[in-house]
Amino acid sequence: MLTRRSLIAVTASLVFAGHAFAQDKSIVVASTTSTQDSGLFGHILPMFKAKTGIDVKVVAQGTGQALDTARRGDADVVFVHAKPAEEKFLAEGFGVKRYPVMYNDFILIGPKADPAGIKGSRDIVAALSAIKTKGADFISRGDKSGTHQAELNLWKVAGIDIAKDKGPWYKEIGQGMGAALNTASASNAYVLADRGTWLSFKNRNELGIAVEGDKRLFNQYGVMLVNPAKHPSVKKDLGQQFIDWLVSSEGQKAIADYKINGEQLFYPNASDSGA
Repeated sequence: MLTRRSLIAVTASLVFAGHAFAQDKSIVVASTTSTQDSGLFGHILPMFKAKTGIDVKVVAQGTGQALDTARRGDADVVFVHAKPAEEKFLAEGFGVKRYPVMYNDFILIGPKADPAGIKGSRDIVAALSAIKTKGADFISRGDKSGTHQAELNLWKVAGIDIAKDKGPWYKEIGQGMGAALNTASASNAYVLADRGTWLSFKNRNELGIAVEGDKRLFNQYGVMLVNPAKHPSVKKDLGQQFIDWLVSSEGQKAIADYKINGEQLFYPNASDSGA
């Protein structure tokens, strides 16, 4: 039979447990610096929390680092943009399913003086070849991010083995998109960027868009739940709620509505299962 004192103790512990559960209605999303630096999360996460009560804690890293964070079980969801790396993550059993969410494009940013003579081109391969030939300063993120992987692939398509052919003109900084743009701005260098971060970037100085519009600059984002069979600590129900919201008509509209100075940063395409 419960005494008054023990009843109070049980009630208190239940209240505490309930409070702890309420406090713990949160997930960790390992994502890219571009989704963070562009301001997208600041726009959509308050809407998601208002709808579900779930807090989203974002760990913003390069895509490679974000996937490694998820491999360790230190995230519930990954939201990144390097499809081959995402498919490898799934094949290894670390993810449950990949959902396309949105896209934008990469752009080559460069100084207005345009030492490589490429401004206005729509051919990214020819532009990179010209940068190498003329030894024009180029900033690489060098952080295994989705943008870095895209950059390395573009050098390869251009027939350039950048690991072997890079000179003092090619500088790897091992940092995120915002830092890479700041470095390029400070040194009047070229840099490959995602359009979303560029549109939100304020410290442009003498930088502008040098190359855009090449279909090889397409930039797709996908989201995956970390596999709870690998990491039982994964909050699968809360994580799946976030994914379901992102690909729902409400989430897709929230993404489409995010604009800076009237320019849309990301284009929702959750319905495109081939993306």
